[in-house]
Amino acid sequence: MSDEVEAGFVRVRLDLSYDGREFSGWAKQAGGRRTVQGEIEDALRTVTRSPQTYELTVAGRTDAGVHARGQVAHVDLPREVWAEHHVKLLKRLAGRLPRDVRVWALREAPRGFNARFSAVWRRYAYRVTDNPGGVDPLLRGHVLWHDWPLDVDAMNEAARGLLGEHDFAAYCKKREGATTIRTLQELGLVRGEDGIVTATVRADAFCHNMVRSLIGALLFVGDGHRAPDWPAKVLAAGVRDSAVHVVRPHGLTLEEVGYPADELLAARNKEARNKRSLPGAGCC
Repeated sequence: MSDEVEAGFVRVRLDLSYDGREFSGWAKQAGGRRTVQGEIEDALRTVTRSPQTYELTVAGRTDAGVHARGQVAHVDLPREVWAEHHVKLLKRLAGRLPRDVRVWALREAPRGFNARFSAVWRRYAYRVTDNPGGVDPLLRGHVLWHDWPLDVDAMNEAARGLLGEHDFAAYCKKREGATTIRTLQELGLVRGEDGIVTATVRADAFCHNMVRSLIGALLFVGDGHRAPDWPAKVLAAGVRDSAVHVVRPHGLTLEEVGYPADELLAARNKEARNKRSLPGAGCC
């Protein structure tokens, strides 16, 4: 796959956010289900009065119910369409898009930019409260209620054993032909003054259900059902553990996507497309 833009087209970067509660995830699906990609592509086609749909490529496909504050996508538009509409395109999209999805910035991307393969990290936040009274009704769509008291120190101790490059097969839903090797760059939890515990999870990339499975394991440590060394033992075993629950999606938000300097984009794209293996891993 080449990152060269087809002649006569312009690659445009979009920065966007959405409330995932009413979406069946990011990616378009058969059967008419409502998705973030579908809404933006439809709006883009309408406001540019284009006869065809221009497909978006996204930094990270979010599941049904997951939110995004700092999602990034790109789209290749005919140069004449971009020239005619780019000045007023942001405002026109604001008037056309539903209220639970917003595009905040549109700009011509640098040479070699790919919203998915150029990214060097994605940062998510998962929010949970152990308040015995439950979740603030105004936050119920973004915060999970856990009905056991949580020891945040124990959760952070457990989190430290998961950092670094590992095969996260024990915390991922396996997909045929896809690697589960990832580098977990940051995993830490902080309790705010409002009592909400926010977990920050940053990695070069995530496999399916990885963040919500990690949080599920840490919650089991936080409420005393498992020792702090248990999540690392699960990781080392390399197989799904029935005790690791995939927590509900509404507590999860994609907060930010990181990219390298423009001159490093091509190298990053190539690196991201290489199938990864751990040092010393056999080929067969």
